[in-house]
Amino acid sequence: MGITRAHIVKNDSLEGMLGDYVGGKGRPARGGGGAARHSTRLVGALTCLQLAFAIYATFLLYYMSPAVDLRVKPDLAWASRIAQHWKQLIATQPGGGDSPALLSPEEVCEHESIDFEQKKSQDEVMIRLKRELYDEVLAHQRRSFGAETLPELLRMRSRWSASGPNVPRVTVILNHFKRRTLCAQLESLRRQTLPFHRAWVLSFGSPNEASLRRIVESYNDSRVSFVASGYDFKYYGRFQMALQSESDFVYVLDDDMIPGTRMLEILSHVGGTDKYGNAVLGSIGRILPFRQKDFTFPSYRKFRSKEAGLYLPDPAYDITVDRIVQVDFLSSSWFLPAELVKTLFMETPFTFMTGEDLHLSYQLQKYMDAGSFVLPVDPADKETWGDSEHRLAYVSETTVIFKDIVQVRDEQWWRALTSGYVTQWAAMHPQKVDALFYAHSLGEVRALAPLLEKFRTTAGRKAYLVVSGGGHCPCEEAATVLKWPKVVCRERRFKIFDLGIGALSGPSRSEVPVLQAVYASMRGLVRMHNPSVVVAVADVDGKVKDALRMAAGAAVNATALVLLPRSSVPKVLWMATLKPAALPNWNRMRVSVNIITQNRAKSLLRLLTSLRSAYYLGDEVPISFNMDSRVDAATLKVVSSFEWPHGPKTLRRRIIQGGLIRAVSESWYPSSDDDYGLLLEDDIEVSPFFYLWVKYALLAYRYDPAVSLPELSSISLYTPRLVEVTKERPKWNATAFFSRSKAHHPNTPYLHQLPCSWGAVFFPKHWREFYAYMAARFTEDAKQNPVQIPRSRTNGWQASWKKFLIDMMYLRGYVSLYPNFPNQTSFSTNHMEPGAHISAKDNVLKHDKNDFEVPLVADDFAPLLPMGKMPPASKLPVLNLFNQAVSMKGLKAAGAKLGQDVLTCGAKELVAVDHITGLPTNCTLF
Repeated sequence: MGITRAHIVKNDSLEGMLGDYVGGKGRPARGGGGAARHSTRLVGALTCLQLAFAIYATFLLYYMSPAVDLRVKPDLAWASRIAQHWKQLIATQPGGGDSPALLSPEEVCEHESIDFEQKKSQDEVMIRLKRELYDEVLAHQRRSFGAETLPELLRMRSRWSASGPNVPRVTVILNHFKRRTLCAQLESLRRQTLPFHRAWVLSFGSPNEASLRRIVESYNDSRVSFVASGYDFKYYGRFQMALQSESDFVYVLDDDMIPGTRMLEILSHVGGTDKYGNAVLGSIGRILPFRQKDFTFPSYRKFRSKEAGLYLPDPAYDITVDRIVQVDFLSSSWFLPAELVKTLFMETPFTFMTGEDLHLSYQLQKYMDAGSFVLPVDPADKETWGDSEHRLAYVSETTVIFKDIVQVRDEQWWRALTSGYVTQWAAMHPQKVDALFYAHSLGEVRALAPLLEKFRTTAGRKAYLVVSGGGHCPCEEAATVLKWPKVVCRERRFKIFDLGIGALSGPSRSEVPVLQAVYASMRGLVRMHNPSVVVAVADVDGKVKDALRMAAGAAVNATALVLLPRSSVPKVLWMATLKPAALPNWNRMRVSVNIITQNRAKSLLRLLTSLRSAYYLGDEVPISFNMDSRVDAATLKVVSSFEWPHGPKTLRRRIIQGGLIRAVSESWYPSSDDDYGLLLEDDIEVSPFFYLWVKYALLAYRYDPAVSLPELSSISLYTPRLVEVTKERPKWNATAFFSRSKAHHPNTPYLHQLPCSWGAVFFPKHWREFYAYMAARFTEDAKQNPVQIPRSRTNGWQASWKKFLIDMMYLRGYVSLYPNFPNQTSFSTNHMEPGAHISAKDNVLKHDKNDFEVPLVADDFAPLLPMGKMPPASKLPVLNLFNQAVSMKGLKAAGAKLGQDVLTCGAKELVAVDHITGLPTNCTLF
């Protein structure tokens, strides 16, 4: 590369002054001889001076010759100072004025000539790999949002037009240091088909400041301004200047970019379309690395690697951009709405020494959802090119290979990727993880560690940790808490993400920057990794909680925010065993506690104490008290004084005594298909783990899209010790029963046709159906009930809501899920205290408390389950009303055979209902 300078015309001012003086046009001498001697000395002195200047000029011109290798330059600062001094003398008029003579651009311009051929790769493998990757990127983008050619872009509707009526104002910013391309840039700008509004030439710490200033002044264009500083503001200074622009657009150009004359018109047109109005446009860009087969990401400079990404356009591999292409960041030129420039400074850059190009695109996407695009060109028309001499930009690209710079830029883009930057790799290869754990402090890391470890050690599950970083939760300290090597914070492999929250524009007492940074970063990570759940502790900072909730809510695919009380985290390790498709439904169900009470205040107090001691995982759990008209004062006091921290409390009291049937059946009615009712009489006591059992079962068998179990109508908390529907009421032990079967684990949960009245959660669709059924079948006299189940003692039950539910479940083949642990350990127990049935005057049965009271689950129950988790729905054993093993089809066949439902159906048909009203509609084959 050589340097050529325009011919500088001699200034006649000094030459005329000397000629006049030597030729006798000076003032008259007093003495002839003295004057002659004086003139002789002056002429001699001037002759020596001219000789010295000629020697200096020859020396200076030698080093400015194109034949000299400028890559290693001698220090000629002293010569430059002398030259500038002499040039000022030459430009000074004889009258002694201070104003320099106005020079034309031809007199002061300097130009860089390109004297090398564009490099072309001869590596066939790399040519193929690069081309394949580019084709994959372009194919994906054409499928995703369409990638238009230049003619297609110009046919799109735009709010801006070079011919009016809406002519955009564009401020062009040219940053110069040592290159001699300013004149070429200004000439190109002056010939643009869309005139620019302003052009600011910046010289920050440049050794060529004086010559750059003279060039700007030589054009004598009021639109062009020169801004200089002795301090080098590096790459960000030009964007800081762009903040001052009042134009519609800002066009920032590196000194190696000489745009074609149609460039401003094309850029403004595309920037005025709806599709690309919120974007930054350019002519050169990069696509960051893709993940390798070993799940790591390579350096963007890795040699002979397809995964290292792309440089676009890339003449070395003969890759031209003929369709608009979205890239991860732009280089050398940036065209964007002026209002978007401030986004660059939302976060403090990783470094001010380099990387402003990546930082701009990263910030624009993260905070403004703005993409970065390389515009297509017409290969036959250089006036459509953003870099009409691409070799200038390309030689800059290929020479930035210093190891330390590469390392810095690698670290920069990796930090961006792990802080929510959705790169083209992430867009093309959306990930799917089960959980993202967010920790804003080291204490939160410790609290979440057991569940995170459970996810990471469960086969087929994937979970990552996200830490706030900065001073809140440093990554390496978080790794230490988890007993991970600190290198996980630096290696380019997904495991822990450091958001660097402290980087957001420095310290602030306001909570807004934290909310903004957490939301923007987590939104990007959620878009990339599509987690089923985002898990955090329930007492996380309020603004952080809001940010996490917004980020999860913005997910394209369903993502649930799970906020767990710290004490509950070790109790929900079973969460990692749920199917990924079930996890997003974590917050869908709403389980309410509905208590039926009247005059057992002491029993009620025991029940309430057990309820308050249970784990509710931070869910809202409403509670209601349903009291008949004869409720006593002691019970009313207990109910009124009871404080429930987990949700709203509702009191209902009947005016007219309704009896147990109405008290239970009217205690709850579902408000939606996700509303579940737990019914408890006041002599029940529950385990601290009862809600976990209900939640786990609902997620596994009701909210897993792959599970179809419409026959499941309720979830029991209790495991019975008797077969209560037969006259003999034999003792029964589920664990022993299944131990004799090689097909099932001894502690497997099971499906039973018998509903539970001693603690059960009822499903909304089936409860509506039960209401309609009772309305059609209720009789005060049990003998008048048309349903008579063979061999069932329930046929003679009086005043029992459970009898009607048993009838309906038998006729329609419904079941309830029961727990099954050693010694019938359950999530509820019945204390068998005197009431409407137990010890009633007309009840001839004698009840042994040992047959009904069971121990309560007092510890994590998941390890007792088969293989430590709920078995697949298809593996659940099915028992009929009499505790006999049958198939689901066998249950339905028995109900159809009885033929006593509200509609008369065939031998292979059951009644179908409207699940909104619960009313029967027709008969359907099973």
